[in-house]
Amino acid sequence: MDRNLALEFVRITEAAALASSRWMGRGDEKAADQAAVDAMRRAFNSLRIDGTVVIGEGERDEAPMLYIGEKVGMAGPDAPSVDIALDPLEGTTICATGGVGAISVIAVAERGRFLHAPDTYMDKIACGPGAAGSIDIDAPPEANIRAVAKKLGKDISDVTVVILNRPRHEKLIAEVRKTGARIHLIGDGDVSAAVATGVVDSGIDLLLGVGGAPEGVISAAALTCLGGDFQGRLKFRSDEERARATRMGVSEIDRAFRMTDLCHGPVMFVATGVTSGPLLKGVSFLPNHRAATHSIVMRSATGTVRTIEATHDLARKPATMSGR
Repeated sequence: MDRNLALEFVRITEAAALASSRWMGRGDEKAADQAAVDAMRRAFNSLRIDGTVVIGEGERDEAPMLYIGEKVGMAGPDAPSVDIALDPLEGTTICATGGVGAISVIAVAERGRFLHAPDTYMDKIACGPGAAGSIDIDAPPEANIRAVAKKLGKDISDVTVVILNRPRHEKLIAEVRKTGARIHLIGDGDVSAAVATGVVDSGIDLLLGVGGAPEGVISAAALTCLGGDFQGRLKFRSDEERARATRMGVSEIDRAFRMTDLCHGPVMFVATGVTSGPLLKGVSFLPNHRAATHSIVMRSATGTVRTIEATHDLARKPATMSGR
């Protein structure tokens, strides 16, 4: 994939972040998500790619745009064919409540390189490059925490584990606390949390617990770029979800997926902060109709990680004014 594409994709996440950030703290999750979707959809229309959404806002009957299987981009004879995993607003509740760590995110790979994960749950474990190779989704939390601590040269009491704050994680939280490790509970946004394990100064060493399967694929793409590690196992809520996974081409649906099962080959990961968190700063609105964004751009082919801070003249970008 052309490396210049990465900088084109960051313009798309910037547009979605600017639009959805207008709804920060206003209590309307649907409006915030729709603003992000609309802005991202418009931005894709100006990009010369032959893109297919493989991780999106749901299936066609459930999502008005950016659904699984939707074609995006201007296409054309010279346009690269790519698969796209996206979440226009990862953390809709976070944005609506003015919480920590909402982002707009896109992962890109050559055709056929992403697992087509259904909209179900996934049991996940993730760590950064310093602990890569030491985790095992089939091992108990204590064993993983001890392995990560040893690999990082830390005392267990200095290891920080990020977990979604959900009733389903009561047992997991108790087990982690028993080890003496630190816990950072989050209300939403486990893509941002998984990626944070790969950022040295984020303060996050390990992610554990059950979250969305599509978000798991996006997280795996980011950690592929960072040299980290990610493993997941699908957790179905119904027979229909199991059948959907089979229809989407997922074989051995009960297996533990390693990072290379979820994405492989050259991948790109791009994200822009909507609200501030451990990974990115959120959108800031400045005097004279300007706004500042903070983004991260990563490529697995080179291991390059760029952070981009941009200032936008909103008077010249009317599409970002939605929600005023």
